[in-house]
Order: sequence, then C-alpha cells, then structure tokens
Amino acid sequence: MVMEKNRNSIKSGYQWRGRFWLEGVEGTFLGHGRVVLLERIKAYGSISRAARSMEMSFKHAKDLLESMDRQAGCKLVVTARGGKSGGGATLTPAGEKAITIFWHYHERFQEVFQEMTKKLGDAVQRENFCP
Repeated sequence: MVMEKNRNSIKSGYQWRGRFWLEGVEGTFLGHGRVVLLERIKAYGSISRAARSMEMSFKHAKDLLESMDRQAGCKLVVTARGGKSGGGATLTPAGEKAITIFWHYHERFQEVFQEMTKKLGDAVQRENFCP
C-alpha cells in the first residue's frame, strides 16, 4: 500500500530540467547569465548598474563582455565615456541578435524537456519503474 503511494508520486513528481549554453573555442560564448547581463545593460544603459543588479563586479561584467566580443568577432555593447552628460552603454545589433537567438533556442530546449518529461511519465507508468 505504501509502495503504491510512492509509485504515484514518482509518476507525477519527476521533471527533466537543465541549462544550456553556447560554447566556443574559448569556452562559454552565450549562456543564461551572459544574456541576462546583456538584457540588463539594455534596460539600465550602464554596465556598472547592470552588474550591480546581478551582484557582479564591474570587472567581471567587462571580462564577460570582452570574451563575448572576441568570440563574436564584433562588439555586442558600445560604451560612451562619462562626463557632463554621463556615460552609458547600449547594445549593438549583434548584441540584440545574441539575446534573440539565445531565447529562441532556450524555448526550444524547454519544449524538448517537456516532451521528455511526458515520455518519462508514460514510461514510469507503463513499466512500473519500481516493481
């Protein structure tokens, strides 16, 4: 009786989960954190404010951006030096495209996980996972 209850929770309780990133010869090119950094730069117009919002140092944010720029072969973010009118940072078309591409494949990745989860539930139910 107790075993039957545990089997039912297995059927409905498992879910495939995961993260993915685009790897280049230098290592990670695009991943969740890097894309969120780009999105925050777009929202705040500032690398330092974007980094602070992610509890990340300015240096680390700059290192990530430099790595992405090197691997992309072009700048994803352009900056203006501070001064009277203030500095700032904006995404280039390449930066915008990186965000769009990442979220497109992220959505497809999640769809695959949903399909795998459904198939797992069917397999667990069909094969009595724990006989």
